[in-house]
Amino acid sequence: MGTSTTSASTPETEGAVETRGIEPVPDSERHGRVRELFPTWVAANISVLLLTMGASLAVNNGLNFWQVLLVAGIAALVAFGMVGVLSVSGKWGGAPGALLSRAAFGVRGNYFPGAILWVARFGWETINAVTGAYAVLTVLNLLFGIKSNNVLIVVTLLAFVAVTYLVSGLGRKALNVCNKYSTYLFGLFSIMVLIYLIATMNWHEIFAKKAGTTAMVVAGIGTIAAGGISWVPTGPDFARYLPHSASGKKIASATVSGAALVMVPMVLMGGVMAVSNPKLAGQNTDPMSFLGGMLPTWLAIPYLVTALVGMVLINSLSMYSAGFTAQTMGVKLPRALAVSINAVISLVGGLFMMLVAKDFIGQFIAFLTLLAVSFSAWIGVYGIDMARRRKLAVRYDAEGLMDTTRTSRYWYAGGFCWQAMTAWGVALIAGLCFTKVQWFTGPLADTWIGQNGLGWAATIVIAAAVFAVLPAARENVPALAAERAADEAPVPAEVG
Repeated sequence: MGTSTTSASTPETEGAVETRGIEPVPDSERHGRVRELFPTWVAANISVLLLTMGASLAVNNGLNFWQVLLVAGIAALVAFGMVGVLSVSGKWGGAPGALLSRAAFGVRGNYFPGAILWVARFGWETINAVTGAYAVLTVLNLLFGIKSNNVLIVVTLLAFVAVTYLVSGLGRKALNVCNKYSTYLFGLFSIMVLIYLIATMNWHEIFAKKAGTTAMVVAGIGTIAAGGISWVPTGPDFARYLPHSASGKKIASATVSGAALVMVPMVLMGGVMAVSNPKLAGQNTDPMSFLGGMLPTWLAIPYLVTALVGMVLINSLSMYSAGFTAQTMGVKLPRALAVSINAVISLVGGLFMMLVAKDFIGQFIAFLTLLAVSFSAWIGVYGIDMARRRKLAVRYDAEGLMDTTRTSRYWYAGGFCWQAMTAWGVALIAGLCFTKVQWFTGPLADTWIGQNGLGWAATIVIAAAVFAVLPAARENVPALAAERAADEAPVPAEVG
């Protein structure tokens, strides 16, 4: 029947390398545990860029200590609250978010949001690769006095991307082990950095800083939350090995708590550092070098090394999911090989940013803003689709998800769910209209929503509202039943 292969899916190997692609995981192989999500989302946020973003809140947004703390807490709750809630669909369908999205958009319709999510992931992996390469260059300078040059930039970036590619190719089991121990190491050195800051910072000056405006607080929440929002379509990928009995509330709480454990203190530390060194928020070409000046060498080096491991894991998690997206888009390669496409693109993009571009942080903030809008349109539609399936107790059909022909349960009209496509398209255009970045200004950027950086929130609301009010699409159940009945009919005996 069509291209459905779920019933005969290849079991996941017991070794280190995961062989399963996008096909749903059978119940017999659902041995995951909710607590495994906690270190996964801790590792997903081990990025020194959070320090720079926290510094930007203090310097560019003019926020004080308590406002930075408030922004970090709300951003973690909002962004990873959505990640956790939508991750529940992973245990419902046992499949990556990119595949489950077919049930909402249709077999062919899913290509359109899938393509944007895939391209956006290229950009995120490029940003992480550049940050990782800068971390290596900073360590080499601190340890051996080796100054950065074009040849060294190429070598360090290539090494970072290669290691990321190898780790992501190992799959879920290897990533879980790496996440666990990197969490311990990074947590230890983060505590040491925090103790050092408490002992050396001018706290009178820090607490004496005047509060910023409410508009800047709201805008800051959007900036910090944008990175987390980009993980929302990825959430189901790490929950698909969980049994059906896994608690949805525990999935959400493990996700939020894991992310907040890193996000909140790192953003706050960045804000505290910026008070004594405002240049921290202006490291436009190298976001890592400030640590060499802010921290003593004995602490800066191990902290950067553990952060470097974290950035490798962030990119590995991203590439792991990108492999699924590539397969869903029709790339006829095993997941590990599909990841190589992302690795090559992040290498080329990284070289451009490090050798040609001059404003790394400015481009990074612009990228985050556009990233949040592009992912938010998908979130609004997918969230309503999930709510409907929960209410009707109709989850996902494994064979229908893998079937890309007109017999698929999710074929709808010509392979498109026009209701979902309409809501997604309208919301995406509206979100861009509210957006303003360095090189793009939407026609509604000067409205209250645009000025407060709430384009991403408006996009989610518009997508959800439009999809909710449109008539629900009818799944292709009759055609599916007829096709399966024909497949299961007995073969007539030959005459004579």
